Amino acid sequence: MLEQSDPEIYTSMQKEANRQKNGLEMIPSENYVSDSVLAAMGSILTNKYSEGYPGKRYYGGNQFIDEIESLAVDRAKKLFGVSHANVQPLSGSPANQAVYFALLNQGDKVMGLHLFFGGHLTHGWNVNFSGRFYNAVNYKTGQDGTIDYDALEAQAKQERPKLIFCGATAYPRIYDYKRLGEIAHSIDSYFVADIAHEAGLIAAKVVPSPAGHADVITTTTHKTLRGPRGGMIMCNGNPSEPLKPLPDGANPRENLPTLIDRAIFPGLQGGPHNHTTAGIAVALHEAMQPGFKRYAQQILKNAKTLAESLMAHGFKLVTDGTDNHLMLIDLQNKNITGREAEKALEDVCITVNKNTIPFDTRKPYDPSGIRLGTPALTTRGMRESEMKDIAGFISKAIEHANDAATKERVKSDILELCKGFPIFKYDW
Repeated sequence: MLEQSDPEIYTSMQKEANRQKNGLEMIPSENYVSDSVLAAMGSILTNKYSEGYPGKRYYGGNQFIDEIESLAVDRAKKLFGVSHANVQPLSGSPANQAVYFALLNQGDKVMGLHLFFGGHLTHGWNVNFSGRFYNAVNYKTGQDGTIDYDALEAQAKQERPKLIFCGATAYPRIYDYKRLGEIAHSIDSYFVADIAHEAGLIAAKVVPSPAGHADVITTTTHKTLRGPRGGMIMCNGNPSEPLKPLPDGANPRENLPTLIDRAIFPGLQGGPHNHTTAGIAVALHEAMQPGFKRYAQQILKNAKTLAESLMAHGFKLVTDGTDNHLMLIDLQNKNITGREAEKALEDVCITVNKNTIPFDTRKPYDPSGIRLGTPALTTRGMRESEMKDIAGFISKAIEHANDAATKERVKSDILELCKGFPIFKYDW
């Protein structure tokens, strides 16, 4: 139907489909959703307007939307071990914005990992709302690329922020959530864990969870969770009426669910995207199946194998390896910049992203590193042997970035590999 009604859009979509099928998607924040998630996302649910929450809508005709959102909420609570979940954030950044809106006043001090050391824009970067409307200070990693918790604690006690963010876009190690919670609570600060990258690994219980340590947990629903592009906010407690102000003298820490719900609606958003809510519910159901744990375990196995293989090819990895699904390559010893490496790899149908490394002397748009990971490759069914081959492809493409003939041979090998791993035929 689309082919006839809008051939221009259809053609671009087909080109993108072919790009995904015939290449290695290694950006660690990207993945492939299942046919079932796609079916929910392309459904009639997009037609319905649903301001409010189940049982408390501003529009009529939401009885079935209420069923869907309630299922998504219940599945999130069960999967992540929390008593409250809001599945309406449009993505991860809006989810974090809602946390600021719920817990802080404009100008309050916040503390998060420095962007150039692996952190996220919404954790207090100066060009983002979090750095413009709040007094943001950043903590950094040590020279070895890992978080120095003693230094973080000393900085927190000196700065005394009202909120401390944990989470990153390019940090290859697990977090000490217990220590972070203790640091935050020792200065009466909120501790917010942004698990956007590790959500699927946490759901599968293959890496530690911040539940029980963090006051609030935020996440996207894509990446390792393998759902649609949406967001969630989770915490403990039971919401009171979310549309009424809290009574005088109420303890905000005891009323987190109400504060969070009020921040999303009516604070920042109108009607939720119901087709996305359904897709989130489907993805959460898939994450509850036994195969998802095997999938998450394989992500970690693949990441460790890929990291070891890359180091065997002479690549320097930040922190000398990985505990999760991603790794950060310091290219300074390869005489190539991150931007140049990203282009060389794209030429052979490998997609990564340029990225700063700790203490980088280059600018963000032409940094010294690249970031890559294994979630999407694992979704396709690739395992350790393929990771060893892919490390070889990466090495050849970067070492011969200016050799068109060599890159063409690497590209041919990658296209042949992709034929054996269709993107919609995985079986976990």
